Amino acid sequence: MLRRFTAFSLTLALLAGIAFGQADPWRQFAGTTIVVSWPAQYHFEVAAQFVDQFTAETGIEVELDVVEYLNMRDRQIVEISKPGRGDLDVVTWVVFWKSEYVANNWLMPLAPFLIDPRVTSPDYDIDDIVPAFLTTCCKVGGVKGYLDGPGASLFGIPFSPETSILMYRTDIFEEYGLEVPTTYDEMLETAEFITENVPDVYGMTTRGSAGHQVVHAWLLHLSPFGGTVLNDDFTPAVTSPEAIAATYALQSILENSPPGMAAAGAGEQDAAFLQGDSAMYLDRSILAAQAADPSRSRVVGNVGYALHPEQEQCGAETGGFAMGIPRNSQNQGAAWLFVQWFTSKRIDLELAKAGANPTRTSTHADPELQAMFPWYETVVEQLPCATADWRPLIPEWGAINAPILGDEISAALTGQKSIEDALDSAAQRIYELLDRSGYYSW
Repeated sequence: MLRRFTAFSLTLALLAGIAFGQADPWRQFAGTTIVVSWPAQYHFEVAAQFVDQFTAETGIEVELDVVEYLNMRDRQIVEISKPGRGDLDVVTWVVFWKSEYVANNWLMPLAPFLIDPRVTSPDYDIDDIVPAFLTTCCKVGGVKGYLDGPGASLFGIPFSPETSILMYRTDIFEEYGLEVPTTYDEMLETAEFITENVPDVYGMTTRGSAGHQVVHAWLLHLSPFGGTVLNDDFTPAVTSPEAIAATYALQSILENSPPGMAAAGAGEQDAAFLQGDSAMYLDRSILAAQAADPSRSRVVGNVGYALHPEQEQCGAETGGFAMGIPRNSQNQGAAWLFVQWFTSKRIDLELAKAGANPTRTSTHADPELQAMFPWYETVVEQLPCATADWRPLIPEWGAINAPILGDEISAALTGQKSIEDALDSAAQRIYELLDRSGYYSW
């Protein structure tokens, strides 16, 4: 079968030909079928359209195991924890699962692949991947155990990473003579004005559903106010003045969002902006592509892009997903080629032009991409403020996130507790959990 070659695959062909005496670097994997765990998310819907191209270029067949992302972890753990062969060859995780997966020895480190010229192109250029994304999603063993540093190891590659920017309705801002906010004080004042003065439109939109969703919303504001969840010694920092101020900011945003957002998730939050019910959206930059898509958005042509407002400091989200390889995969070489192909410079740019979320610095800065999608100019300016320590990516984060912070912040926003009492309770519960885990035993 005649296969289409690219500069990327030709480079591999030369290297692999030296090692194996063959002209096609993919031949050793041709006919292999790999199973890839992907979430049901917009980025991955776009990426799925490229799977046939991957198979045509490599001969590697792909079965996509697509599930809703909040259910994906349980499905993955069943497979990657098996002592023998699991059914998954590539797993895609939400960034805050990384330490749990590594602590349980479920993921392959990528160093053995990166130093092997038979399976990694010298043009792959891992230094081109946005540093904050690479640290947040995929490095373990550095500073605080989950950041970059001398002891850090790499276990995955970002795929649909995200940061936060402010999107706003240019038509409303122009009609009412509003300035684009650069601080939280300005943003909250503008949101209140719109809610009170613009018919049938609320100032902002947010997610507020108890659990993971409301914690995500809270974290968006914690870093710009100068707060953090844990101090460097892992003691809780959620009762700091900065954390209290961030919570009041979230309360104000919720009050100026459409009714029902206290029980809303990301989908409802996104829809409120895409359908024209809210004038400002402060969250994932990936929504910009959907806001420009007439099949998904009623505000096409009326959206502007600005930096995440500051308060005490600049601070933007680092989140999203990453791909890696389970230790119990029996097709690790083919799996790495899949990860490498989908995060290569060529495909990263093609994915971004198709509306997906890019991984690489060069893609974000590409002039043609910026001409197609003007929000990337804002994202490039925002990336230096992307906060790698946006949330503590320790194995216990799952037990802190929804069960503790999600419970207590929701109680504050729904009036069951005062903000101060809720955060005091969260701090006590976090301390007790981490104490049982041995964080304060030294």
